[in-house]
Formats: sequence, structure tokens, C-alpha cells
Amino acid sequence: MTHGRIGRRENVALFTAALLAAIGGLIYELILGTAASYLLGDSVLSFSLATGITLLEGVIEQTKQAGRTVVDGTKAFTLFDTYGFPLDLTELICSEAGLTVDEAAFNAEMEQQKQRARNAAAVEASDWVTVHEGETKFVGWDFTEYGCRILKYRQVTQKKQTYFELVLDTTPFYAEMGGQVGDTGVLVNEQETVEIFDTKRENNLPIHLTHKLPADVSAEFMACVDVDRRRGAEANHTATHLVDQALREVLGDHVEQKGSLVTPDGLRFDFAHFQKVTPEELRQVERLVNARIRENLPLQDHRDVDIEEAKKMGAVALFGEKYGDKVRVVQFGDSIEFCGGTHAASTGCLGLFRIVSESSVAAGIRRIEALTGQAAEESVYLMQEIIQGVSSFFNNAKDVRAAVEKAIADNAELRKQVEEAVRERVLQLKARLIEKAKDVDGVKIVSGVIPMDVDAAAVKDLAFQVAGQLQDHTLVVLGSRHDDKPLLTVMLSKDLVSERSLHAGNLVKAAAQLIKGGGGGAPHFATAGGKDVTGLDAAVARVLELAGF
Repeated sequence: MTHGRIGRRENVALFTAALLAAIGGLIYELILGTAASYLLGDSVLSFSLATGITLLEGVIEQTKQAGRTVVDGTKAFTLFDTYGFPLDLTELICSEAGLTVDEAAFNAEMEQQKQRARNAAAVEASDWVTVHEGETKFVGWDFTEYGCRILKYRQVTQKKQTYFELVLDTTPFYAEMGGQVGDTGVLVNEQETVEIFDTKRENNLPIHLTHKLPADVSAEFMACVDVDRRRGAEANHTATHLVDQALREVLGDHVEQKGSLVTPDGLRFDFAHFQKVTPEELRQVERLVNARIRENLPLQDHRDVDIEEAKKMGAVALFGEKYGDKVRVVQFGDSIEFCGGTHAASTGCLGLFRIVSESSVAAGIRRIEALTGQAAEESVYLMQEIIQGVSSFFNNAKDVRAAVEKAIADNAELRKQVEEAVRERVLQLKARLIEKAKDVDGVKIVSGVIPMDVDAAAVKDLAFQVAGQLQDHTLVVLGSRHDDKPLLTVMLSKDLVSERSLHAGNLVKAAAQLIKGGGGGAPHFATAGGKDVTGLDAAVARVLELAGF
């Protein structure tokens, strides 16, 4: 229980910090540390916001320091494979930094991964060993425990792991199908208990997976489904039917199920729709589903129904599915669908329904992820903690939204004031630099280390302003620091490039070693970043030496 609690607190902290990051700037810097400490306590070291972005920023910095303009595709793939960072987002962020991504290397890594997956998925299976003759009967719609015998078994090796597949004469275990995951449980008798860790469907047979064979494969067993896990899956499967109906009512009859995943922990529902579902529409879907939960509509299980009769009942079929002459129809009130899965005895068993996300998965296909029962309750508690956490940063304001909006507006104003102050200081610095410019052999030299923290954009602007005012025969060499990281900036007038064959990129590249970094650029302008701010004075001097001054 403690572990689960910490995980939830971490999620609260991450969400809260993300909101504060959106507020940004001075306010963010002041309260982020407090947020982490308050919400995580001793877990503050694990507080990580946007790990993928942080790592990508490191890759971008390394690329620039090495004087390259193309990000290593293998590193981009690592971000994708390990942290779920999509390639298009990596390319977007890199483009903003003036870099591209080696897509060929990325695609090569992707193909290698696919090959590894194919190799890992290779299955070696022995021949079936028959224990008893007979056919399998599924009783899982009505029972979660039932007596059985093993009809046949075989050994399977996959991903360097060995397990066994069992076929039973009678089984209450639901085999994965129609989006619903397979049951787990045990086979038990007086002599032993055998764990069933999954149930698959193969050639229309329920296949029970176990890590060990029973000592006596010919013995009789009681097949017992993990009831808690089954009940969770049943609630979420029932919810998918209610969601399907509610989406049609809210969005229109064009809505068509395109896929689903039903697990004990939640549900995923894919459907055809031409645009993003609005928050208002999602809320309306939630209200409809929860209203039907409160109605406690009983399960009406219509079995062995003639398919034409089922169509007359208004049963909704899953597009692309093939049905026989006889079908099963599951009904909850006005929700009527073809379905072979297991369901709650009534909609009231779902307790609560909550949509947690809506997204696009393909052109014209949307996806809803949702929770029911205790999981839905926990998500509500999580949101309450998030709101309370944010509120605490604003003296427990009653109207949190108004407080956040005011903080954003105040921060924007503070940023504006800071930017104006920085511009003023840059203008003052420009004047001092020009005043201290030296004339060496007819070349105006402006050099030195800027004493204040200035970002790269401001330094670049300063260099261009100085060079623009002094014009011809000008060399600008500036050392600066931002967030304890050094930056070396070189600006050459065009006549120095042509007459003296000087190249700003070559100069900073050679001097960057003194700040433990790298860089490069064009003949007239170049920069280099590094790790050692103490080497800035030496780096500036080195550029002047290499330039012949």
C-alpha cells in the first residue's frame, strides 16, 4: 500500500509541477522546490519533469559543442524507445535549435528493433500430448469455478522462457478475444495447485498457460478464475458497451467502434469520428454512462440467437467481424450488441465511470481511455490532491483557476519588466564595450568577459549591435555565462574575413578547448559552448592570439 501511495503522490507532483512550468519564469523558480518537497517528501530525488526533453536538450548541446548540425539518429531512437519521445517532436525541437536529425540512422535502429522483436517472438512448440479425448466447453458466462480434466498439453519456448499450454474439457476461463484480456487463476485438487497466468485463444480453442505441468495430468481439477480480476474486466467491458451507445447519442450515428482493449484496470475504446471530441462532449458522454450505471440496468444475455433475429433486435455488430448463423447478444437497456465477452450482472456493479483521456490514433479514428469502479474513484481523489496541491501555492485560494490565471498574468508582466531591464543593461554594456575598444593595426578590437548572466540570444544581439556601430575592420570577441555555462562569441567584419582570411568558426573551435567545449559557425559569426566558465578569459585571449592581435 505504501508503494502505491508514493506512486500517486509522485503523479500529483509531476502534474502540479507541469502546471507550474506552464506558468513559468520567476514564479516557477520560487515554488517548484517547495512543490517537490511538499508533495514527495523523501522521494524528492525521483522528482523528474519531462525527462525526455531534458535528455534531448543534452543531446542538442553535445551536438553543438561538437560543431555538428545533425543530431545522431541513434540518440533520437533511444529517446523514442526508452522514453516514448516521438521522432517528429524531436525533429521539431531540434529545428528550433537550428539542427536536423539523422533519420536514416533512426530508421536503421528502428528496423533492428523490429528484427529483435521478431526474433524474440519466435515460438518453438512441441507436439500436443493427448491425455483425454473430447471437446472443450466454455462455461465462463455462468461460472467462475468448474470441475475439469486436461484434454491435451504441449511445451512452448518463447523469448528464452518455457511454459506449457493446456486444453481443458470444461473451462470457466475466458480466453482473450474481442479486446477483453484472458483470465488468470488456478487449477486445484487435493494434491496440488497449478497457476494459470493467462488464457489465449488458438484455432477457436481456449488455451491455458502455466509455468509447470501438474504432477498428474490425468487427474481431475477444479478450475478457479481470479474473481477480482474477472470482475474488473467485466465492469470495463460493460462500460465499453455503454460508451459506444453514449458516443452515438452525443456525436451521431456515424460513430463506429474500431477497436477496444478491456483489462481489469481500465478500458480503451477506438471509434470513427472526424474531429477531436470536445471537453463538453466528453463530459456529456460521462454523464450518460453514469446515469445508466445508477439505473442499475440488468444484463440481458441472449444466447444462440438467429443472426437475422439479432439484427431485428437492433444489435450493433463490430465492423469487420465474422458471425455465424447463431450469435450471442448482450443487452443493457437500449444498449444491444453482438458480444462473446463476460459482463457485469448489472450496470450498478460499475460504481463510477470516468474518462481520463481522448486522443487521435489515426486519420478519422479517435481513442477514449476510461476507468470504472475503484480505479475511477482513485482518479477523482488524485485530481482532488492535484487541485489542493496547486491551491496550497496560492494560500489555499478558493478559486484556484482565478489564482492561476492571475499568476500567469503577473508572471507575463514580470517577464516583460525583466526583458526591459536586460535590454537596458545590454545597451549600457554596449556603450562601455565600444568605449574600451582598442585600435590595433587599424582594426577595432572589442573583447572581454561579460560580468553578468546573459543568455546566448542577448549576447548575439550585443555582438551584432557593436559590430554594426563600428562597421568595417572590427573584431568582437565576447565571453559570457548563462546558468553557469560558458559561451564564447566571435564576430568579424566582412572585410577582415576577405582581407585577412580569418574565419570565426575556426577561431572559436580552436579556443573552445579552454572552456571544455566545442562549437563553430560561419566565417563572420560563430559561437562555442562549454562546461568550464573559469576558462573564459583564456579562451578570449586565445581567439585574439589566433587572429593575430
